[in-house]
Amino acid sequence: MRILFLTHAFNSLSQRLHVELRAMGHEVSVEFDINDAVALEAVGLHRPDLIIAPFLKRAIPESIWRNHVCLVVHPGIRGDRGPSSLDWAILKDERHWGVTVLQANGEMDAGDIWASVKFEMRETAKGSLYRNEVTEAAVEAVMLAVERFQAGDYQPQTLEQVCTTQRGGWQPLVRQTDRAIDWQRDTTAEVLRKIRSGDGVPGVLDELFKRQFYLYDAWPETTLRGKPGEPIARCGPAICRASVDGAVWIGHLREREGEHPFKLPATHLLAQKVADLPEIEADADSGYREIWYEEVEGVGLLHFPFYNGAMGTAQCEALLAALRDAKRRDTRAIVLMGGPDYWSNGMHLNMIEAASSAADESWRNINAIDDLAREIIQTENHLTVAALQGNAGAGGVFLARAADEVWARRGVILNPHYKDMGNLFGSEYWTYLLPRYSGDESATQIVESRLPIGADEAKALNLIDKVIDEPDAGFVSAVRQLATSMIRTPAFTERLLYKNARRQADEAIKPLARYREEELEQMKRNFYGFDPSYHVARYNFVYKVPKSRTPLTLANHRWTKVVRRVS
Repeated sequence: MRILFLTHAFNSLSQRLHVELRAMGHEVSVEFDINDAVALEAVGLHRPDLIIAPFLKRAIPESIWRNHVCLVVHPGIRGDRGPSSLDWAILKDERHWGVTVLQANGEMDAGDIWASVKFEMRETAKGSLYRNEVTEAAVEAVMLAVERFQAGDYQPQTLEQVCTTQRGGWQPLVRQTDRAIDWQRDTTAEVLRKIRSGDGVPGVLDELFKRQFYLYDAWPETTLRGKPGEPIARCGPAICRASVDGAVWIGHLREREGEHPFKLPATHLLAQKVADLPEIEADADSGYREIWYEEVEGVGLLHFPFYNGAMGTAQCEALLAALRDAKRRDTRAIVLMGGPDYWSNGMHLNMIEAASSAADESWRNINAIDDLAREIIQTENHLTVAALQGNAGAGGVFLARAADEVWARRGVILNPHYKDMGNLFGSEYWTYLLPRYSGDESATQIVESRLPIGADEAKALNLIDKVIDEPDAGFVSAVRQLATSMIRTPAFTERLLYKNARRQADEAIKPLARYREEELEQMKRNFYGFDPSYHVARYNFVYKVPKSRTPLTLANHRWTKVVRRVS
């Protein structure tokens, strides 16, 4: 079918649905919901059989839904209505929730129901639930709804039919007053629910050191205690605040009014204020853990669940030190685990935007990531595996490909391109790694396409080597088993010898240092050259400037119009 996405943004859920529907043979085009006129024009150009709204912040115009079937993806159970469905589910400590696909009509979320899928809630941030449980349920529900629509004989349920047997109903927008923390009364569990219900948007407004901040990235502390509401410790990017029955780590803040009104590590924003707080060394029982290491039967697993997958200069340096420590261990393989939400998204654009010189910090950041990539490539005594339990983007994709093998959970989405960030050239030795693993033709396709890639397509392109059909914790368990089996095979030693011989042969043809020098020469032009495109694109990304148009790489329906205008 010809399917049109009407969406506020091309977010992680939209990307996953785009990948899945295209893999099924549908012709999918995307239009950002900028205004009614633009949406109407998109419908006229694409002439869709079906319209899907994976992520909207306003109602679809009546002139569209009256003439076309429009299926809205709502992150709530059947009968639930309103703009803050998942927020309320977290605040109310729901044990089960769901995703419903319903047909747009004249009332918000009140249309006929085409499909609904439930899932178990985890105690985690809204963003993490959205990227995992909500996305998986949405894919299942949308695929079922599309199948029913194609069959042509399915009669969707009305809201009245559902509400007789299912709890739900209209729930208003969650306000800051609904999330407000009372540090003198709220338990740790209540504080966590409130912060997590607003993470990543819009955060929970609170006061620290007589300044107004939105709070994000909250985790429980099990041992530290103090006066409720008071900051009592710091650890890496996070500060610890006492509650009435424990304490909470807060990793990121956004100042309501300040020089940098976007998310930054808490200890970075409050460096002077928290300098005298006790500094905690993170472990399994206490502190805020960004990086940790474990061993399982001769395999070292290195975890680094960086917030939103962003890797700043200091994080890259810390991960490099941890990797070097892991390489000194008496093990045979090292698995780079990343985190459950993201493996890596490359450079930390928010930290770069906040630096006194964005160009200089960009340069430091890319060199720190390159140092890490080189260390992975030059690992001699271990086989290395990048295990992608979460999505990866830009430099994070090529950092993963620096490993000897890349394993990915089915459902992971890769965005292996830099050009949307102001025609950024990119580094992480991609000019060496992509032709080596994917070939010259596929390498060009990968960096030029600007479209998200699913796990199966990535495997066909040799961006990954193995797709693992296990969700969440099952994926981590499967990775441990596969890695321990890998090092026990009789051919393991021969494979390690071959790997090192291949690396030496590649080095003789063209040294890694030369690849890096050539890539960084291009990056220097991006950072310091006359063309400001990278700096403009980064600013727009960090400050979340609304899109004024849909990129032509997504809006296939607009190509005909462009060609007609050019000719």
